[in-house]
Amino acid sequence: MSLDDHISTLKHAFPKTLPILAGFTFLGIAYGVYMHSLGFQPIYAILMSILIFAGSMEFVAGSLLLGAFNPLSAFLLTLMINARHLFYGISMLDKFKGTGKKKAYLIYGMCDESFVINSTARTPASINNGWFMFYVTLLNQIYWVSGATIGSLFGSMITFNTDGLEFVMTALFVVIFLDQWMKERNHISSLIGIAASVLCLIIFGTEHFIIPAMLIILIFLTLIKKFITKNEVIS
Repeated sequence: MSLDDHISTLKHAFPKTLPILAGFTFLGIAYGVYMHSLGFQPIYAILMSILIFAGSMEFVAGSLLLGAFNPLSAFLLTLMINARHLFYGISMLDKFKGTGKKKAYLIYGMCDESFVINSTARTPASINNGWFMFYVTLLNQIYWVSGATIGSLFGSMITFNTDGLEFVMTALFVVIFLDQWMKERNHISSLIGIAASVLCLIIFGTEHFIIPAMLIILIFLTLIKKFITKNEVIS
């Protein structure tokens, strides 16, 4: 791709990430402040935000570093917290085909927000989809690293109240879901997702419903994949 193509792709990707810019910057600052409060030097928060880049797990990692050395416990805890990414990866297999060397970074940098944008965005023919996903992922990580850097460097000086700020991410997912709903020819997959989530929320509660819901959604969509595809072609 030429430089102009890269600039054009970046310009197309940036507006998609603006809500995440707002959320990640302030949440990253909160993380940096948290690490500062635990007594860590700024380099810890900066490197962890670059190398781990796993939101909630980074907060947990701060307390793990202060506890007894137990790599098996840390591994199992990380697996439980981020197990949903197993399902993200399965659903992105087709999307990541043909992305070449970018694929490694797309896998590494895939977070909830990048997954939502990259899995639902429809790029025009003039935009290379692989580079679009790359820039979305890169921008989102830059937002998070920038916030963590600011928070860790100026932790003792930042005192604003960030309560409720995480609702920015919830609002983003709702808007994207509604946009996807309006684009669908039928709503079978969306209804399965809603039904499975509500059912698991009732059964497992707010802390543990995500993984069972994703498992049910994956099973049902796999079973009726041919029916959904056939129905879309007919309609």
